[in-house]
Amino acid sequence: MNEQTSRLNRERRFLVLLGLICLSLIGGALYMQVVLGEAPCPLCILQRYALLFIAVFAFIAAAMPGRRSLTFFEALVVLSAIGGIVAAGNHVYILANPMVSCGIDTLQPIVDDLPLAKLWPLAFQVDGFCSTPYPPILGLSLAQWALVAFVLTAVLVPLGIYRNRRQA
Repeated sequence: MNEQTSRLNRERRFLVLLGLICLSLIGGALYMQVVLGEAPCPLCILQRYALLFIAVFAFIAAAMPGRRSLTFFEALVVLSAIGGIVAAGNHVYILANPMVSCGIDTLQPIVDDLPLAKLWPLAFQVDGFCSTPYPPILGLSLAQWALVAFVLTAVLVPLGIYRNRRQA
């Protein structure tokens, strides 16, 4: 096995790990929703979509045989992470400014009309308000943790591409 193949395999393992982490975060959100009774708001649901897209694109990228197709799906992972940054950043702003609304009146029908909301309403249907404060985890709100995860994804994936593609 040459050095390039070894680097791509390391990148693929990272993508599988990233996909598993994203699915775990969705599972954690479902646990908090079902067991702890924390109703998801429209921005929470959009963050779940971003996590799901990251996971799906990461798994597809890990299965790609060529470098170009791998890079294409990694770019989709980064775009999904940027979408997550927008949703989570907006959510953090709303939590910091409770007088601002997430626009449940305007966002809820849009989010609830997305295909996954109809297929799996428990996970992808809006039930709450974005300004509802829930207990922090290790000092950060869920939206702040999501923002950290999305920023790390948007930074680490391109960094991995750069590191693994440069000539040794």
